Amino acid sequence: MTYKGKVAVTGAGGFIGHHLVSYLKAEGYWVRGIDVKHPDYENTPADEFLELDLRYWDSNLIATKGVDEVYALAANMGGIGFIETHKAEIVRDNTMINMHTLESARVNGVHRYLYTSSACIYPGYLQNESNPAPLKEEDAYPAAAEDGYGWEKLYAERACRHYREDFGLETRVVRFHNIFGPLGTYDGGREKSPAAICRKVALAATGDSIEVWGDGEQTRSYCYIDDCVEGIYRLMRSAHHDPLNLGQDRMISINQLVDMVAGIAGKKIYKAYDLTKPQGVRGRNSDNTRLRQVLGWEPAVSLEEGLRRTYTWISGELTRSGQMEPRGSALATA
Repeated sequence: MTYKGKVAVTGAGGFIGHHLVSYLKAEGYWVRGIDVKHPDYENTPADEFLELDLRYWDSNLIATKGVDEVYALAANMGGIGFIETHKAEIVRDNTMINMHTLESARVNGVHRYLYTSSACIYPGYLQNESNPAPLKEEDAYPAAAEDGYGWEKLYAERACRHYREDFGLETRVVRFHNIFGPLGTYDGGREKSPAAICRKVALAATGDSIEVWGDGEQTRSYCYIDDCVEGIYRLMRSAHHDPLNLGQDRMISINQLVDMVAGIAGKKIYKAYDLTKPQGVRGRNSDNTRLRQVLGWEPAVSLEEGLRRTYTWISGELTRSGQMEPRGSALATA
């Protein structure tokens, strides 16, 4: 295997970061992983792993020293329940992380820098219906990002642009659309909808009901983790410096998602709706036109296959932890 250079991955203890470290190692890079903790579910394959709090300047100088490229994934985030109730914490932590990492990359002479943004930067007024038009990259402006998490992501995108234009740092920006898969958080309040539904279905007996936030007619598109890390790498190797969507362009409702997971589990599952819980935007889908044009590629793993792999992993984790028996109530809640 040809040695390709030294890279740093921030957020390497998290879901996407851990998978990205494995991908980059397989591609022939020396990889430094950085996070406040090691990965939860398996050992990191990083050549070096540093436990650092990237909210602080000195930690970032250490994290970005002596590497050619930085993949900036570190963030304080979670599913809709978390980001709706921790806005100040998210804005504070992530703004400090983003600006310190970007500036330390400049100071340390990093050649190329990838920032991981989110579909949450898109205006809410474009996502008020269950069947909205797919979101194009230029739809980000006039800006009306999701309160808290979306605004700090959009600000960091602009900072990357200015660092490229004024300082010559080669920045890349990717906008994630609901990434899911094995080795991701599936309980505790930070999990996203595919993982939460997989957990609830696994813990339920056939004929039980599981709790669904909202009326279940909210729509999303979901991208499997293997496609996500490949897309990240392809973007980093490209000459494209403007923000780029990365996700599937197949939109389904939460009700359909529950039915898919129940089918994978081989269970008859009913839905109990809680209209008081956070639901996020009504509908969101990715327009992948520019992704195909820029990278000559698009995500290939089907939602069904990705959910099958994810459900298998989560049910295995629940079995190992002794939680697989359904709870006493007929309602398996979060």
